[in-house]
Amino acid sequence: MNKKLLLGLILAILLIAVGGFFFLGKQTTDKAGNKGTIRLGSKDFTENLVVAEVYSLALEDHGYKVERKANIGSSLIHNSLKNDEIDVYPEYTGTGLLSVLGEDMQTDPKAVYKTVKTDYEKKFNLTWLDYAQANDSQGLVIRTEVAKKLGIKTISDLQKHAQELRFASQGEFDQRDDGLPGLKKTYGDFAWKSSKVYDNSLKYNILDNNKADVTPAYTTEGQLVNTDKYTLLKDDKNFWPPYNLAPVIRDKTLKKYPEVKGILNKVTKTLSTKTVTKLNAQVDVDGKDYKEVAKDYYNSIK
Repeated sequence: MNKKLLLGLILAILLIAVGGFFFLGKQTTDKAGNKGTIRLGSKDFTENLVVAEVYSLALEDHGYKVERKANIGSSLIHNSLKNDEIDVYPEYTGTGLLSVLGEDMQTDPKAVYKTVKTDYEKKFNLTWLDYAQANDSQGLVIRTEVAKKLGIKTISDLQKHAQELRFASQGEFDQRDDGLPGLKKTYGDFAWKSSKVYDNSLKYNILDNNKADVTPAYTTEGQLVNTDKYTLLKDDKNFWPPYNLAPVIRDKTLKKYPEVKGILNKVTKTLSTKTVTKLNAQVDVDGKDYKEVAKDYYNSIK
């Protein structure tokens, strides 16, 4: 082989090797956040932490660097988004409607979403991305043993049997418009056999120890996976508004990184009430770390 041909082959091999290293290096850089930085916030409770972490993993998997801003108080996080302290976070349609916008009660999920999406854009320059089927609404839980004995499946059924049941209330539930007073306006009076206020963290222990039969709860609480022990009653007159989960993002962020919309919507589409309840259970019942739960879930859907 002449020297010129040999030299040409060596140069070609070197160019291929350099190109390969450049390609691999670019992939690694993209994974490390070459596309930009997203500040992703979350509220200070299990469900929001898990979902925010799943969103974070999805963004990182698509080449974004994520600054996690976890455990922001529910009453503070909207202002954090408005004030450019974070770029996006998981919110609930009912919270946006009632707590942020101060609108009147609505019960149709599509109507609530349309209201918050339109008004957030007009008032705050914030965009609601697609909402999940997952609905973390207020509800009432009864011991399954009692529900079966009395044939109670709905809140209307519960109202008819209230005089036979012990109610474990929480905080200001007996005074709030979206608590017992509102329920009475919709379903009629609840003449409980007894009613006592307990700390929210104790409610399932109270039921387990047969100190009460019924308690307020949220519809995606992890303990509710145990249907042999707890029955979530159907809100058959649609008293409570929907609290569907959805990412809310700054318009400036979305304009800068339009790909983020599709990335987050793909994750949101997988989140049903049943799925989120199971994720919560892994943390709150099984004692797993929320980041571990989020990672396992993301790997199962990506």
